[in-house]
Amino acid sequence: QVPLVEFGGGLVQPGGSLRLSCAASGSTLADYTVGWFRQVPGKEREGVSCINSRDGTTYYTESVKGRFTISRDTANNMVYLQMNSLKPEDAAVYYCAADAIRVCPVVHGVIVGQAMDYWGKGTLVTVSS
Repeated sequence: QVPLVEFGGGLVQPGGSLRLSCAASGSTLADYTVGWFRQVPGKEREGVSCINSRDGTTYYTESVKGRFTISRDTANNMVYLQMNSLKPEDAAVYYCAADAIRVCPVVHGVIVGQAMDYWGKGTLVTVSS
């Protein structure tokens, strides 16, 4: 088991920024491929970004490219999702997920959540004026 905890969500105005953090206790996150996913009630979960454990390659869903950045902080055993230029459509519950696979599970440009074994409970991001 890899207990994951997300934090950093909150209310932000359109155009604003937030940084989400994913922390793991008892496990070294650098050993895992880590993804960020989001879900709006009534909609399917969407893969937002992923960083693989093999070489740090990152992936982003098209709608967040150029605005979101995923990164590792190995010293603090964290993975971050820096979200800039936030839009109302970015509002969702954001989940951190991890798996022992060495590369991000990307199929036809989609980050596949079903491939990830460990999940946090999510943090809510609200984008509203």
